[in-house]
Amino acid sequence: MKYGIRKPSLRKSISARTTGRAKRAVKKALIPGYGKKGTGIIKNPRKALYNKVYHKTTFSIFDLFK
Repeated sequence: MKYGIRKPSLRKSISARTTGRAKRAVKKALIPGYGKKGTGIIKNPRKALYNKVYHKTTFSIFDLFK
């Protein structure tokens, strides 16, 4: 488990804002319940717990400028 500051990745940042956005829009239109809050704990509780702890214990360099 990582603690502290996350290393920024320009490639992943651009990918999340372009390709992933289009795929999520299509899935949201076709699959009922896709992207709804709280479904992660039902589908994969172990991963959901890990992600919750990870996001509470790490921060981005861009969070320092907010």
